[in-house]
Amino acid sequence: MNPILIDDEKCIACSSCINDCPNSFIYMEDGKIQTHDKGCMECGHCYAICPEGAIKMANYDFSDEMVVSMTEINEDTLLNAMKSRRTTRQFKPIEVEDEKINMILEAGRYAPTGANSQDVKYTILGSKQAEAEEICVNLFRKGKKVGNISSYLRRIEVTDDFFFKGAPLVIVVSSKSNINAGLASAYMEIMANSLGLGVLYSGFFVMCTKLSRKLRNLIELEKGHEVVSCMVIGYPKVKYQRIVPRKDLQVNRF
Repeated sequence: MNPILIDDEKCIACSSCINDCPNSFIYMEDGKIQTHDKGCMECGHCYAICPEGAIKMANYDFSDEMVVSMTEINEDTLLNAMKSRRTTRQFKPIEVEDEKINMILEAGRYAPTGANSQDVKYTILGSKQAEAEEICVNLFRKGKKVGNISSYLRRIEVTDDFFFKGAPLVIVVSSKSNINAGLASAYMEIMANSLGLGVLYSGFFVMCTKLSRKLRNLIELEKGHEVVSCMVIGYPKVKYQRIVPRKDLQVNRF
């Protein structure tokens, strides 16, 4: 089945879809929009740009939501909010509502992926969270060398909640592409922050997934995927008052 469905009665042959198609999948012939047999990556640009709503995508359900321009968000407010983000390591013992979890996941779903692969998977640990943390804690307590953190481990106590800090929600983000999963994680964090939630990226958990087959099996890591981020999420117990300075920008401009 052709992934692009064109309503000839609505189409005005304006060529907007042709000009915006990244794969030259759409073309004009005898004044009518046509498509090739192969080559569509289903990015949806044609659907999004069509002024008459003449294009649908066969493999997706559509709600006809209209685009909201980022220019409608005040740029100073947005930048200051991004500067104000802090890693949260102290969480209130309050569950995160399902509605908010769904919004966080939806933000990740709409993050860009290379060639529109949409290959990012999200695993909510839920009932497996305690067991996953126990595996990681035992791994660290045995003194296994994890990357270059051995000296760090000698200074701190690996408590029972060392990895997830007592947070109620842990989402593991995996993919074949570090870039795709990283972008999705960033989108999710921005959404979580906008909902009044704090986020900790547990890099130690990611390290443990590379060392422990038992842990990979527990979270049912898909073949060919790697865990790129582990997002520990909950309501912050503390409130930060000031934006922390950063080092000067390092920019090459030619």
